[in-house]
Amino acid sequence: MQTLHASTPDDVHAAVAAHPWLLVDYYKDDCPACRMLDMSLRQFAASPGAAGLVLLKVKLETVGEDFFRGLGLRQTPTLALHVDGREAARLPGFQTPAQITQAVEAQAGGAPA
Repeated sequence: MQTLHASTPDDVHAAVAAHPWLLVDYYKDDCPACRMLDMSLRQFAASPGAAGLVLLKVKLETVGEDFFRGLGLRQTPTLALHVDGREAARLPGFQTPAQITQAVEAQAGGAPA
C-alpha cells in the first residue's frame, strides 16, 4: 500500500481525483487513538486486502481545522474510503486491522484488479 501525505486541501482533492481506490487517514499529532490507528494501518498494509489501495495521510494541524469541519469530520482519527472519486465509507475513531479490512472488502466491487 503506497502512502502519500497531503499538505493542503488541494492535495487532498487531487489525490481523491487521481487514485480510484484511496483510503484517507484524517489525524492529529496529539491524538492517542490516531497513534493506535497507525499501528492498525501498518498491519492492514501487510495484508492482501491492501493491494492496490493508496493511503493518504491528512494532518489537521497542517491542512487546517476549517478544512476538516468543511468535510463534516467530527473527530480524529477518521478514515474515509474513496472509490472512483466518491466517499464510499467513513470510519470514525480507532479501527482494528480487521475492521479496516471489513470496510475495504465491503467496497471491493470498486477495487482495481
